[in-house]
Amino acid sequence: MTATLLLRLEGLLQAWGTRSHFHNRDTLPRPTKSGVIGLLAAADGHDRDEHRTAEDDFLPLTTLAQLRFGVRADRPGTLVEDFHTTGGGNYPLTPRDLITDPDRAHRAAPITDHLTGPTFTHEAETALTAWYGAPKGIAPNPATGVLQAANRKRTPLTSTRSYLADAAFLAGVQSDNHALLQRLADRLNEPRRLLWLGRKNCPPTHDLFHGIRPGDVENVLTHEPPLPRARPTRCTAWIEAPPGTPNAQPITDQPVTFASHHRTHADRWEQRRTITWSTP
Repeated sequence: MTATLLLRLEGLLQAWGTRSHFHNRDTLPRPTKSGVIGLLAAADGHDRDEHRTAEDDFLPLTTLAQLRFGVRADRPGTLVEDFHTTGGGNYPLTPRDLITDPDRAHRAAPITDHLTGPTFTHEAETALTAWYGAPKGIAPNPATGVLQAANRKRTPLTSTRSYLADAAFLAGVQSDNHALLQRLADRLNEPRRLLWLGRKNCPPTHDLFHGIRPGDVENVLTHEPPLPRARPTRCTAWIEAPPGTPNAQPITDQPVTFASHHRTHADRWEQRRTITWSTP
């Protein structure tokens, strides 16, 4: 029998991007299928590259990606932008910094020669200016075997990141496999990995599991009561549909792989609908 697992996606901030690059992190006005499937995969203990050990029993991504998806915006929230800097300022030096960055070691020598311990504290700041963080890409030199850093830039990295503030969504995933939906419900209640609303700085403020309801995702989202502080009369919903469905639009949001270095998404289709709350 067809049923739909509901997720309450509510938090101070959310971000559901489809075109994000490092310097410009966008968000759609609602959660994406890729983001929600990724959240379910994390709850199930999924490994991004699907590397399994004898103890692993997480579901393959192909199983989760076949779930039919829908989401409604009970409270759309407010779009906000954050000008974000990474790596600016001064930090305590560590022995690794000096080993892998000879220039830094030379300039810090007058301060650090008498210091010991795992860090050299902020005393070293007087000898170093305009440097940032620790060196990156540390590996042995092919010729000498001495550790060295591939990237010793000291300029802070900047980006613009968009968020939805004070938003609340009700998302649903539909399946004829009730055991699968119950497994995912159990995982949401006892997740194997930390769960976020799109980005790692966006924790949920409520329990994610909102119940399993009989019926397909459009009927469940149409008849499920609104979340607290929802719009008073109606809301917008986006429902996954077969390719070529009238009034449906394609979106590159179907997860193919979450592998860290080659994440891939395919097109899927969705319809935009208006849901009017039924009055008692």
